[in-house]
Amino acid sequence: MSNNDEIRYCHRFSYICLKFLLFSYSIIFWLIGGFILAIGIYAEVERQRYKTLEGVFLAPAIILILLGIVMFIVSFIGVLASLRDNLTLLKVFMYTLTVCLILELLGGILALVFRNQTVELLNKNIRRGIVNYYDDLDFKNIMDFVQRKFKCCGGQEYKDWSVNMYHNCSAPGPLACGVPYTCCITTKPNEVANTLCGYKVLQKERLDLIEVIHIRGCTDAFFIWLMDNYKIMAGLLLGILLPQFFGVIVSWLYITRVEDAISEYGHYMDGLLNSNTYEREAKRQGRVAKWFKCMPEID
Repeated sequence: MSNNDEIRYCHRFSYICLKFLLFSYSIIFWLIGGFILAIGIYAEVERQRYKTLEGVFLAPAIILILLGIVMFIVSFIGVLASLRDNLTLLKVFMYTLTVCLILELLGGILALVFRNQTVELLNKNIRRGIVNYYDDLDFKNIMDFVQRKFKCCGGQEYKDWSVNMYHNCSAPGPLACGVPYTCCITTKPNEVANTLCGYKVLQKERLDLIEVIHIRGCTDAFFIWLMDNYKIMAGLLLGILLPQFFGVIVSWLYITRVEDAISEYGHYMDGLLNSNTYEREAKRQGRVAKWFKCMPEID
C-alpha cells in the first residue's frame, strides 16, 4: 500500500468512526431527552389536576420539562449535523455542549465559594415551599421524603414550620404549633406513624425534643450526607460531566476531519466515502499525527 493510499484509508476510516460515534452519542441523548420531556409533561399535567395555588414553589415537573427540551433540541442538532456533515450545525452542537459544561463547572465552583449564600438561598426557598406545604403536592412529597431519608425537620431548623398557616401557633386546630409526622423519630422499621406525634413541639425547647422529633434542619443534614458519601457524589458528578466532555471531543475531532476533507477535495463526499477519487499529495504530518496516523492534523 502506497503512502497516499494509507493516508486516504486513515482519513476515510477515522471519518466513518467519528461519524458513527457522534451519531450514536447524539441519538442516545436525543432519546433520553425525549423521555425526560415526556415524564415532565405527564408530571405537570398531573400536578395541574390537583394544584390549588398559582405561582407556588418551582415544581420538579417544570425542571424536567426544561431539561428535556434542552437535551432534545441540542441532541437533535447533533443528529442532523452528524448525518448531513453540516459544519454550522456541528459547531453549534459543539459550542452548546461546551457552554453547558462550563456553566455547570462555574455553578459548582460558585456554589462552593459562596457556600453561605447558597445555603441561605436554599433555606429561603424551603421556607417558601413550607408556606404552601399542603397546597403543593410536589413539594409536600419531596419534603416528606427528605425529612424521612435524612432524619431532619424543616429547612434551617424545625421551627421553620411556624411559617405554615396550619402549623403556626396562632392557628386553630390540632396542627397548631406542631410539625408534620415525617419529622418524628421512629423506633421500629415500618412503624405506623402517629400523625399527631409533632403536637405542640414548636412551644418546646430543642433539648426537650431530642427523643420526639429530628431537630436538625434538612439543609445541614443534606450537606452532612454529602460529606459522608463523597464517593457517590464524585461518581455522580463524573457521570454528568464526562459524557458532555466526550461529546465535545468527538464533535471537535469530527469537525476537523470534515474541514480537512472540504479543504483538500472541495467537498467531503468526494474524498472520504469514494475510494476511486484522484490521487492527492499527502499533507505534512504534525508530531502527534506521526504517532497516531488517523488523528486530525493540527497546524
